[in-house]
Amino acid sequence: MLIVHYIDNKEELLQKAFHIREVVFVEEQHVPKEEEYDEFEASSRHFLAYYEGNPCGTARWRYTEKGIKLERFAVLAEFRSKKVGSALLQALLKDVATQSDTTGKLIYLHAQVTAMPFYAHFGFSPVGEMFEECNIQHYKMVKTNV
Repeated sequence: MLIVHYIDNKEELLQKAFHIREVVFVEEQHVPKEEEYDEFEASSRHFLAYYEGNPCGTARWRYTEKGIKLERFAVLAEFRSKKVGSALLQALLKDVATQSDTTGKLIYLHAQVTAMPFYAHFGFSPVGEMFEECNIQHYKMVKTNV
């Protein structure tokens, strides 16, 4: 069974989310640890996915001057073929839709090039030129069928 929960910045659950991000981004993708965690941790809405009771994925969203940014999608390798990413993305989009102050705001993300087809499946389209974040190629993608 796959379940995704908003974790309301509860410290114990936030640490589980941070552990998943550390495994995926810092260990697997070699993102410097100091670049993985930022000043937006406390102001973001964090989510944690569980597969058969095991914490296996995380993501967050936050307000920016440009709109609403979905970010820090991370799924542990052994759970990547189990629709965890899809469940996380759907949970974030549903949560954004329930917030009264999100109506009409641009929903966007910075997608690693290899993840672009995944996000396109959910109605995101690339905008602008490719760029690098943490030595990984990305495109900005915006939600086009809101």
